[in-house]
Amino acid sequence: MAGETLWTQGLAKTRQSIFTRVGALLRGGEITADLWDELEGLLIQADVGLPTTSELLARVHSQAKGQGARSRQDVLRLLKEEMVRCLSAPSPLDDGGRLLTVILIVGVNGSGKTTSIAKLARHYQRQGRKVVLAAADTFRAAAIDQLKVWGQRIGVEVIAQQPGSDPGAVVFDAIQACRSRGADMLIVDTAGRLHTKHNLMDELRKIRNVAAKQVHQAPHETLLVLDATTGQNALAQAKHFKEAVDVTGVIVAKLDGTAKGGVVLSIAKELGLPVRFVGLGEKPDDFAIFDPRRFVDGLFAE
Repeated sequence: MAGETLWTQGLAKTRQSIFTRVGALLRGGEITADLWDELEGLLIQADVGLPTTSELLARVHSQAKGQGARSRQDVLRLLKEEMVRCLSAPSPLDDGGRLLTVILIVGVNGSGKTTSIAKLARHYQRQGRKVVLAAADTFRAAAIDQLKVWGQRIGVEVIAQQPGSDPGAVVFDAIQACRSRGADMLIVDTAGRLHTKHNLMDELRKIRNVAAKQVHQAPHETLLVLDATTGQNALAQAKHFKEAVDVTGVIVAKLDGTAKGGVVLSIAKELGLPVRFVGLGEKPDDFAIFDPRRFVDGLFAE
């Protein structure tokens, strides 16, 4: 799917469940005192979260008052503007002219991490990059197998060892493979055992150290995959990972499968992390660089 269609179709579930009601509330009639309470309730139901909802509506209310807004349509316009403002567009990946870019992918098991890695690889493939994947989630044999299946499906080489192998050794081998094959991007899958945070931190630290010794300033990005369908639980996970790892951005997976896509606003506002990519369907190409304007327009599309 291209451009607008991808966003409109990918956000259909979120739009049809709650944001259609927000749109209906704001498409006709005068501004009343009850309007703000109703609007707050709907945004919280959409998983925007209380802190972000409160700040968002305070700004909209102030703008509406300052501009002398009279209709609910004016409030809708101001709400959309504030939502876009809340969601800063991600800066492009800074390659700095380097020969090899290393990206770590973190996130709990079941979040859509492996599928997101494949989609990310596909995204950069289409930009002319030569990508290699490293199966450094050696704790689970299924994770290695799943990554290999995706690698075959999209035509990307996967560097893997036996289950239980040292993840750092996998990353070392993958970097050597990139050099010998002329690949310019390495995407590394990592273990998602959040409940053993200390072990996770140690493992990720080792992976980062191996990468840094082999490639200048690696890893260059550490992207956290969050499952949009888990709503505010995704936000709680993100807070844990942000404490444990130097996360540089977020991939929001399964956005097409949730009625509560408002969590994207919570992630951006409360964590101060840029949403870099979103998964908007099951196919490898149902993936996009996050675009705040298209996201907000997709929520309110008629």
